[in-house]
Amino acid sequence: MALLPDKLDLFLKYLIAPRSTEQITLKTETDYIYNLPYHLTPEEFTKVVNYFQQFITVRTLTKHAEINLNKDESIIAGTKCLDLLYKINEKYKLIPYTEFYNDAINEQLEIKEDYPCWKAKEFSFCSYPFILNPLTKSDILKVESMVSMRHELQDAFFSAMFSGITSPYLVLEVRRDHLIRDVLYGLEDQSPHDLKKQLRVQFIGEEGIDEGGVQKEFFQLCIKELFDPMYGMFKFNEESNLCWFTNDPAKDNTMFLEYKLIGRLIGVAIYNSVILDLHFPLALYKKLRGIKVDIEDIKELDPMLYVGLRKTLTDEDVSSYEQTFQIQIDTCYGNTATVDLKPNGGDILLTNENRQEFVDLYVDYLFNSSVEKQFNAFKEGFDSVVEGSAIEIFRPEELEQLVCGSQDIDINVLESVTLYDGFTKDSECVKNFWSIVHEFDEEQKKRLLFFTTGTDRVPLGGTSKMQFIIARNGPDSDRLPSAHTCFSVLLLNDYATREKLKERLLTALKNADCGFFLG
Repeated sequence: MALLPDKLDLFLKYLIAPRSTEQITLKTETDYIYNLPYHLTPEEFTKVVNYFQQFITVRTLTKHAEINLNKDESIIAGTKCLDLLYKINEKYKLIPYTEFYNDAINEQLEIKEDYPCWKAKEFSFCSYPFILNPLTKSDILKVESMVSMRHELQDAFFSAMFSGITSPYLVLEVRRDHLIRDVLYGLEDQSPHDLKKQLRVQFIGEEGIDEGGVQKEFFQLCIKELFDPMYGMFKFNEESNLCWFTNDPAKDNTMFLEYKLIGRLIGVAIYNSVILDLHFPLALYKKLRGIKVDIEDIKELDPMLYVGLRKTLTDEDVSSYEQTFQIQIDTCYGNTATVDLKPNGGDILLTNENRQEFVDLYVDYLFNSSVEKQFNAFKEGFDSVVEGSAIEIFRPEELEQLVCGSQDIDINVLESVTLYDGFTKDSECVKNFWSIVHEFDEEQKKRLLFFTTGTDRVPLGGTSKMQFIIARNGPDSDRLPSAHTCFSVLLLNDYATREKLKERLLTALKNADCGFFLG
């Protein structure tokens, strides 16, 4: 650990140099990544990564009170060496990308110092995002959002003084029975500047201040309607329970405004820390980040098709398939269509020599060419909100977590972070409640979360980052439990017996899909 910063890169070159080469003459990082006959096993590579991780960690923890992480030459040199290793790992897939997260950096990083450095093109860990975990990246996005919203408040104040009142919020007034139409009109003329403002939703004809619960309901209703099979915008795979853009060659898809709207809604949800119940494959988030999709992405979306394509690549002889470069695809409403993967595809037989081309064209057709207009409209809407923002530091997997949260609900952790109002953790009713919840299956846990918070997903950082409050709603009663979803408060009467609490709670959760139980 006593190496000087300017020797770290030389040490790294020594560690990854091919054993068969006595002397190396390599001038750039690209030489190391693409030209060396790479030799390290995953176990050996892990040791090299761990060396630099330990170097950075020890330096950070022993000097953190004395140094600025963004100015320390040793930490900067170690991070740059890890960057080279990360790029190698992206090419050869030797270890999980999560191994590059550094806990010490994530714990000690001063985002309010690092973020301005990034914007000023100085050394910043935002420029080496592989070292930052999703929670830290989410906090960076929140800081960016707060800075933007603070500017909006300042601009609104000065605007009111000199040129009339300007709202510091993105205000949407919508009707429940014309929701999508109103949202389309409400967002269509908004500038990218305005779309980053804090959202305020008002359902016309309904009283209530949007403290978060109205906002959650608004997004849920929009997503539910836009993904309704009646619209025919997306098709669902029953095996994977995931959806993809409709690619019906016989249908002139004209719903580009709606696709653009969904992209915008996702962007606005990100800036307002709202988790969405979306069922897209990782391929969507890879495409949003400009990363090429491949056959492995088919595995998640359509497992049965993946098996077939893999078999095409591995069978000894595919000439017996009598398959051409023409395929049948499922379209809307149970119909099928025939498409050529290349010009005159129906006249080109599949052979061992061209089967890789066949699979590549198949994957490209499903993920790219057949849905190009739909996806481009979707991406245009998404980019209109997030372009030029800290979203660029997220990997596709992390972006998916940011948008959708996680379905891993840890009841033990949830119990440990729950706050109480009118109860204590030792109240008999509370003890009964947790003993019941610990018996829940995964579906019941999700229903409890949805009932109380308005979403069945866990935010970035896991269950420990959730707000969950149990409040006493009066003495023993036959009333069903209710909830203030805007504040994540579960309202329980002080039920006299465990049996009664269980029956009342399960009845309430069974009806949770019917709407919000606002006390």
